[in-house]
Amino acid sequence: MSTTRFLTGITPSGTPHLGNYVGAIRPAVLSSQRADVQSFYFLADYHALIKCSDPARVQRSTLEIAATWLAAGLDPEKVMLYRQSDVPEIPELCWLLTCVTGKGLLNRAHAYKASVDKNVAAGNDVDADVTAGLFMYPVLMAADILMFQANKVPVGRDQVQHLEMARDIASSYNHLYGELLVLPEVVIDDNVATLPGLDGRKMSKSYNNTIPLFTPREQLRKLINGITTDSRAPGEPKEVEGSALFQLYQAFATPEESDALRQQYAQGIAWGDAKQLVFERLDLEIAPMRARYESLMADPAQIEKVLLAGGARARALATPYMHQLRQAVGLRSLAKVDAPQSAKAHKSALPQFKQYREADGKFYFKLLSATGQLLLQSTGFDAPKEAGQSIARLQQQGTAALAELASRLAPVEGVGGEDVAQALDQLLAAANA
Repeated sequence: MSTTRFLTGITPSGTPHLGNYVGAIRPAVLSSQRADVQSFYFLADYHALIKCSDPARVQRSTLEIAATWLAAGLDPEKVMLYRQSDVPEIPELCWLLTCVTGKGLLNRAHAYKASVDKNVAAGNDVDADVTAGLFMYPVLMAADILMFQANKVPVGRDQVQHLEMARDIASSYNHLYGELLVLPEVVIDDNVATLPGLDGRKMSKSYNNTIPLFTPREQLRKLINGITTDSRAPGEPKEVEGSALFQLYQAFATPEESDALRQQYAQGIAWGDAKQLVFERLDLEIAPMRARYESLMADPAQIEKVLLAGGARARALATPYMHQLRQAVGLRSLAKVDAPQSAKAHKSALPQFKQYREADGKFYFKLLSATGQLLLQSTGFDAPKEAGQSIARLQQQGTAALAELASRLAPVEGVGGEDVAQALDQLLAAANA
């Protein structure tokens, strides 16, 4: 049976809540149990340093997140579970990728652009408080993925751009040094559950309305009792639509249990009784995990042992692969020096078009130079066919098509018309060769 490699990064930040469990942890653990999947899970502690400069908090969050996933059923004997910082090949690959990544590509990253926009709105220097870590985040993420030749990467829609950038970066490397990097495919689950918080809005740390996953039993009861409900009295029929209590229950209950509570809503169940039912059903699933979590947190050395073992297994894959990647770029032993290639034997890389879909649901394309610099960027198309047709016109007509497509092209800062023309001419020449 062929297997597909899935890779999931887990940033150690904050205490996991019920929304994290239902939306990410539980489905990921279930997926890891598939026989046709080889799963890689890593604690992205290098990424945590971008936003957090408190060493104790980084360490504590890493401990809590590792304990959470293990308590939720992730089996380190069946999956590759490791800490990012235990695999030195990852930052080494990050540097190799940095050397083939155009700055123009990184300028488009959502997180960086958001920081720039915030500074502009405040009248500050555009790069005020922007660290190189924030700017280079997409390259490190690409290294995380490409290091283990992942085929599929499950992400939320806000991370789709980073996967597209990882593909672009891998393509730039492959054009220069050979097809050594696997281009990952993004996996978006549109059915991922979202839970309401204590105030009825989406459960989120930014709203301060979360229910910690492993909060003590009585505290869980207290939090559920505090969930906002309407003023309908016992005996009055109640609506399940828009009911935070019912949505919480449904996320943990069987379809039969949910139907039973739906009927009790129609019959006018008292809010206090409904809250008790929700509490009991949630605690039924959480209690065994909570006990396991508390046991792990009481013995951090046990978690450290698991992560070190996972890191060793990860390095067993990363070390020989990194040797190949080093060899390809010329970081080789000097005991045997290869003769220089003739100009004819050296195949120069070509510019390339990339078509992709953004979080807004529209389809875009861009033209990248052979080194990955962004030269041309489209506006959004409603259908992929429209974007593909525009690419075809540029490939077939070259600069002659630019004027006709002007309304569908966005300006790219720092790129002149001659750069675009030269790239299009290269593609035309290659096609006609």
